[in-house]
Amino acid sequence: MDTTQERTEAQDLPYNVFAKACPSRGTLEHVTGRWGGLTLGALYEGSLRFNELRRRVDGVSEKMLSQTLHALERDGLVHRDAQPTNPPRVDYELTPLGREVAERLLSLIHFVEGQMDEVLAARRRYDETRGAR
Repeated sequence: MDTTQERTEAQDLPYNVFAKACPSRGTLEHVTGRWGGLTLGALYEGSLRFNELRRRVDGVSEKMLSQTLHALERDGLVHRDAQPTNPPRVDYELTPLGREVAERLLSLIHFVEGQMDEVLAARRRYDETRGAR
């Protein structure tokens, strides 16, 4: 599909992420934000409990992970399964839509990881010519 055809098809969609008031913009932010993207990627491997997920997504705070999971659950990307046990057990897993989003996101993640030597070389060149800031 060429770029012109892709643009025409995108214009036919009922939502436009470039419009300030479009609800798709919020979902895009949830998916592409640092913690949202990493959370979706981690859950692609399967269901995880909160603390397992927190360990998998190294560096995320409990508060940020909780907020991220709430947003992704609200968007229909993550399913929260609370078991009535003592202590309570809560598992998180991707919904079918979340799985589809995570697949696309993981393609981007793997591409970026594969290009890091080139990115790091570009950073070095930039810093050498413009000075590290």
